[in-house]
Amino acid sequence: MPDGYHYADGAPLHGTADVLDLIAETWGREVTWVAVPIERLPADFFTLSSGVAGEITQKFANYRLGLAIVGDAGGHAAASNAVRAWIAEANRGEQLWFVRDEAELAARLSGRVP
Repeated sequence: MPDGYHYADGAPLHGTADVLDLIAETWGREVTWVAVPIERLPADFFTLSSGVAGEITQKFANYRLGLAIVGDAGGHAAASNAVRAWIAEANRGEQLWFVRDEAELAARLSGRVP
């Protein structure tokens, strides 16, 4: 895995305090991207109207950290045109990516888009 990456395995994230604790884990380590398994996300993360996804992604942006959601988001994308469009747009950017696994993340981080 390329340098500057932190795989954030652990307990589910329940709110802003958990997200800030996760960001604090990376502080001082020269980390530029944090990979969070999709299973750690709050249940309403993919309900865009809840604001949870925006709140979480904004925290990472505020601290100038990229956020990679690792896992299969296909079910969420299939259930909502808005979520599908959001995932596609995020994956074109440089702040938030949705990747299938760590191998795909490694390829993206090393400049090789799979």
